[in-house]
Amino acid sequence: MKELILEKTRELFLTIGFKSVTMDQIANAMGISKKTIYNFFENKTDLVKSVTNYMFKSITGGITEIKKTSEDPISELYDINLFLIKYLKKESTSPLYQLEKYYPLIHKDINSKQFDFITKSTRESLENGIKLGLFRHDIKIDFISRLYFKGMIGIRDLDTFPSKIYDPVKLKIDFIEYHLRAIVTEKGLKKLNQFIKK
Repeated sequence: MKELILEKTRELFLTIGFKSVTMDQIANAMGISKKTIYNFFENKTDLVKSVTNYMFKSITGGITEIKKTSEDPISELYDINLFLIKYLKKESTSPLYQLEKYYPLIHKDINSKQFDFITKSTRESLENGIKLGLFRHDIKIDFISRLYFKGMIGIRDLDTFPSKIYDPVKLKIDFIEYHLRAIVTEKGLKKLNQFIKK
């Protein structure tokens, strides 16, 4: 039951927002009583923390699996992007920014976990891309992995990239292309062009 509550609440948080969703709405959406929710979660803040950790584990687990099966680091980035689009498909709010505003301690914790995971994952991909001759051998791996993290977080800022002007899905694809064009070799560019032409 706990996992069902986490999954339904995740959906509601992504579509309605962390602040707007009430315990009553969650209970009604699931056809259960609020008491059942409180059997598993102390209060809404506890539920928000649990859902953000649940989402983090689901997303990082999915990314880890993709990294095992993708044929190269360029394909990997596009595969991860497709996974994230599917996982966050109902995202019509800006959850990270709502989290930052209304639950700053939870946001700080999840942001730190994201930073550690994404920069480590990006470093591994960059090193692999260099070995495969897809990325230039002289790139600054630590710098680029940090820049990539900031870019992926930054493009979700609705003040900078309002969704009425910038399609969030297209924005991610454009950012990946921008990132890769800065680091690919001739061989890597040929691979990248296969994705751009799709």
